[in-house]
Formats: sequence, C-alpha cells, structure tokens
Amino acid sequence: MLNFTIHTTTEVVFGRGIEEQIGPKLKEIGAHRVLVHFGGASARSSGLLDRVEQSLFHAGLSFIELGGVEPNPKVSMVRKGIALCQREGIDFILAVGGGSVIDSAKGIGMGVATGRDPWEFASTGTAPDQTLPVGTVLTLAASGSETSNSCVLTNEETKEKRGITSQTNRPRISFLDPENTFTVSKFQTGCGIVDIMMHTLERYLTPEGGESDITDRIAEGLLIATRDAGRRAIANPNDYEARATLMWAGSVSHNDYTGCGRKRLFPVHKLEHELSAFRDEIAHGAGLSVLFPAWAMYEMKNDIPRFAQLANRVFGVEMDFACPERTAREGLLTMKRFFEEIGMPVHLSQLGIKPADYDTLAENTMRTVKGPVKSYTPLDKDAILAIYRLAE
Repeated sequence: MLNFTIHTTTEVVFGRGIEEQIGPKLKEIGAHRVLVHFGGASARSSGLLDRVEQSLFHAGLSFIELGGVEPNPKVSMVRKGIALCQREGIDFILAVGGGSVIDSAKGIGMGVATGRDPWEFASTGTAPDQTLPVGTVLTLAASGSETSNSCVLTNEETKEKRGITSQTNRPRISFLDPENTFTVSKFQTGCGIVDIMMHTLERYLTPEGGESDITDRIAEGLLIATRDAGRRAIANPNDYEARATLMWAGSVSHNDYTGCGRKRLFPVHKLEHELSAFRDEIAHGAGLSVLFPAWAMYEMKNDIPRFAQLANRVFGVEMDFACPERTAREGLLTMKRFFEEIGMPVHLSQLGIKPADYDTLAENTMRTVKGPVKSYTPLDKDAILAIYRLAE
C-alpha cells in the first residue's frame, strides 16, 4: 500500500426531511448572503427550491437565485455567476441539484475568491488555493461532487471539457435527502449507477498500489451494494433504502476512501470527457458505460490477477485458477450485461459516435492531456483507436 493523505472535510447531513436544517446550519458556518444555484425547472416544480429558500429566510439569511445550469456545466454560466456574486456581495454558494450544478458552484466559488477565470485553472492544470464556501442540496446520486475535491467544466467555445482538482473544491456542507432522488428518470438513475461504480473502479484498477486489502474490500463492498441497490431503484424509483444506498455510495465512491493507498489515474474519465465535449448531449455516465468495458478489455492483459479478483469478488464469476484470464474476461462481460440490464448503452454507435469521428476524438484526447493518457500502459493515439474499436 502506498503512503496517502486523505481529506474528508465536508460535513454531511443525511436523511429524510433535512431541508429545514439548511438555514440554521449555513448561519452557524457564517453565511449572510447566499447564492442559490440550480439547474432546470424541476427544482422549483418539485417544491424543493421553495423548502430550501424558506429555511434560509427563517434563519434570517438573504439570498438570490441563479438557475439554468446545463449538463456538462459551461464555463460561460460560471462566469455569469462570478459577476453576480461580486455585484451582490455573496458570501456563500448553495448548489441545489446534481453534479453539474455542484461543479458550476465550485467554479463560481473559486473565481470569486481568487479573482481569476476558472478556465485558467482548467486549461493549465493548476489548482486554486482558496474558494468561497460552497454547500450542496443533492438531487442526483452520481458524481460524488458533493464531497469530492474535483470539478469538471466545459468550454463550449473550444469544445473542451477539463477537470480542476483541489482540496478547496470540497464543499463545506452537503445535505443528502434520498427522497429528493425519487423523481430521477430511469436513464439518469442508470447514468448515476455507472458513474458511482466508475469512480471506484478507476481507483481499484490502477497499476500502482501494491497490497491494499482493506481498501479493496471497501471498494468491492461499495460496488456490490451499488449494483444491487441500482437494480432495486430502477425497478421501484420510490424504494427509499435503495435510493439511500446509491446516494451514500456516490459520496463515498469519490471522496477518496475507495482509493486509499492506490495511485489515481482515471484514464477512462479522460477518454470520456472528449466524447461529451464533442457531443454535448452525451451523458457522462452513458459515455463511461460504453468506454470502460472496452478499456478494461484492452488493459486486462497487464493485470490479469486483479481483473480476475474483481470478476470473482464483485460479479460472482467462479475463479478459474488454471486460466484466470477466462475469469477476468467473463467478469467484464458480466459487468457489460449489467449495464445493458439497467438501460445503459455499451456501443459507441448508441451515442451517435461514428468511426469517422475516431481520429478527431483521439487527437483531442491527446491534446487535452498533453500526450498519451496515463494508464497501465501509456495510451497513445493507436491505443485509443483500438479502444474505440473494442467499443463499437
């Protein structure tokens, strides 16, 4: 196991009917004037926005709204939010929504606090050293952004999608009520299930880390729980315990617990970001469900024992000690069948990506990461193209 440092600085308030605590909690933190940041009309039509704002009002906090966040959050919205916060004297940002809204809020927070355009951090790979405090009211179990140190923004002008990693990105407080996810569609629930699993799998399947049994068992348990709760939530959207499992799994999967002692590379996320930057309508989870099995098939030969361990412990494939590669391969096929079972795509053609697009996508990926993608082996253009062909 490698040396590691872990920061889990977000206060999490979890359970039913917790919205009334939002105002008092923010007041304790020291908020006075709050930006309520959200996405589409569903936040208001569901009544959630009203409950949040009533709690703020009763706590004596003033607030203004900024809605309209789109999937694959845009840097143009972040810039709009920065200007609004500066003009209105905002001292706390409350994101009401899923990962896109939370990442947009993080971008606004770093922009206000540093006085710099957040795309400077994204395009240069540098990290902000301060931020305006951010809180979240989660409505989608998926990205884990409610407790993570990551933030992903899209530049719609250049069609680039890039991440910003910094401990300052971790929200100060997050309110997680599973009932706020009851109305999430089957497709978006599936996207969330995949995203949660990928955040753990990208930490689990990595070339560096050595012996790490406690971390492995945490990761494997989370993957099994997510798979099983995911099936139940797809079958019955109002299954509270299933939704609660997914919501907590999303947070734990991306707050670094499932990767302690292992080196985080996230090659599949880097590959997927180019897909959803290239075609904005591609949901992140859908891109991952297509690319991850293909990447795993390509890289499996470099760590057959670990891929076989995953197949056996998580997907229930009997271990073939004489030919562990057979076990590993069957595990990946089982995972792929699970993605199909919950309604997720597993072929690039299902995303509208054609072979004629492959060269452009591979070149965009190489340009974004400034060379080959770090993985078990460096993924150069030829390797990326091979992965695309495995994903056809």
